[in-house]
Amino acid sequence: MSDIAAQHRAGVALIVAAAVAWSTAAFFTRLLHFDSWTILFWRGLFGGGAIALVLVVMQGGCGVRDLVAMRPSGWLVAGLSTVGMVTFIPALQLTSVANVAIIIAVQPFAAAAIAWIWLREAVQRRTLLASVAAFTGVVVTVSGAGGIADYRGIGLACVMMLALSVMTVAIRRHRDTSMVAAAALSNFLGSAVSIPFAQGLGSVTAPDLGVLAMFGFCQVGLGLTLFTLGSRLLPSGQASLVATLETPLMPFWVWLAFAEVPSVRALVGGALVMGAVVADIAAERRAQLAQPAER
Repeated sequence: MSDIAAQHRAGVALIVAAAVAWSTAAFFTRLLHFDSWTILFWRGLFGGGAIALVLVVMQGGCGVRDLVAMRPSGWLVAGLSTVGMVTFIPALQLTSVANVAIIIAVQPFAAAAIAWIWLREAVQRRTLLASVAAFTGVVVTVSGAGGIADYRGIGLACVMMLALSVMTVAIRRHRDTSMVAAAALSNFLGSAVSIPFAQGLGSVTAPDLGVLAMFGFCQVGLGLTLFTLGSRLLPSGQASLVATLETPLMPFWVWLAFAEVPSVRALVGGALVMGAVVADIAAERRAQLAQPAER
């Protein structure tokens, strides 16, 4: 019993660490004064390299084969991830971090709707109610937009959220797809796509490269590695619940470092969205625990 408890504590600690790593994206984006394509190029290069290294260390020759001989389903997942990647950074640059974080938090509900359309997966009533609450939160947040840049950033965040939602369902549809290999490929694709548009590649200094390397290694590579390890020790519902810590942490870091204060509408909308996410995942967890008792 103590071994199970220790594994559970380790799983929670790993997922919390992954959420902290993922949440630093906004901090690094604010720290770097380059166009989004330049940031995407270097972040993808360092992030893809870190993930590929982890893949080889964890899976050896099988990992190399997954990366080199990618299946069509893997290319689909990588392509969708790339769309999410190339819209994420400019969204953070155009609107507040709180707005982007709130829209990201709606992703589980968008994925549920897409799974219902694509895979005909049944949607629980509690998820429908939570989706309505989350949508209300997004409407409240968007209603506080203060100009064309805000609207563009929110629009890009919505595209990112939808791309990641479709990617989530695609992974579920093609369960044999290596998520880690697809993540590495998507980072390299993001770098390749960015090259023609990156205006600041030649002006990156050695200190800038250090920050960009930390962005790729810590936020991308370390975050995915920690989540992969932690999700093996926890039920998926609980892992998802703990990972939602990323949403409040994103605006917290930029508030701490750059005094970027979320608007009242963003706080109200964020509370609605986070409440819906936590309530839905917690209800699903309770339902899973109740199933053995009913048999």
